[in-house]
Amino acid sequence: MKNDLCRDLTCKLLSRLFIVTLVCMVVSTPVCAEEKTVPGTESREPCSLSPISVPKFPDSIPGYTELDPDTGLHVTGTYQVIDLETYVLEIAGRVEQPRALNYDELRCLPRTESRAPLICPGFFEDIATWSGVSLKHVLEQAGVREGATHIRMVSADGYAALVEIKEALSGSSFLAYEWEDEPLPILHGFPVRAVFPGLNGNKWVKWLVRIEVQ
Repeated sequence: MKNDLCRDLTCKLLSRLFIVTLVCMVVSTPVCAEEKTVPGTESREPCSLSPISVPKFPDSIPGYTELDPDTGLHVTGTYQVIDLETYVLEIAGRVEQPRALNYDELRCLPRTESRAPLICPGFFEDIATWSGVSLKHVLEQAGVREGATHIRMVSADGYAALVEIKEALSGSSFLAYEWEDEPLPILHGFPVRAVFPGLNGNKWVKWLVRIEVQ
């Protein structure tokens, strides 16, 4: 009698365990397994974005510091053709939360714009309207650590520039993804370039892929 009762209880427990296991296999929930995320790549709230047209490669490439007839801007640097599907901007170094932001995540952040002169002393001065996201906002999201003095901005072409942290956090500096309300042209930094009103053009890093807080 006792053995029969034990067998019945054992069968019931095994049956319930089987059902729970089956549900966990079919429906993935936090109850069934602990979710893991990589720092800086957490899912973020979606925002309403209009689709963009990836800029076309120009028919001709002006020489260094020569005028680009398609935009009225002068050309510097080694142009890069970047795949927007895989593009990310890394925020690293002396920050509390390293980040890797893709193009749409940048576009979802509060937008700013400025009609600022881009000056390369002795060569040219270009004036255009640039739009993007405040550099201060991006850095504050990452959490700049106490004692940081500079940021180092790195381009996909290997160029890099140092800017003092006080300038980066001034509120006037930003990361531009638009020129004259259109995506940045390929020759002028698509998908993202730095804009520092008041600083010379050598700080306006194009094809920006990484910001290191130092």
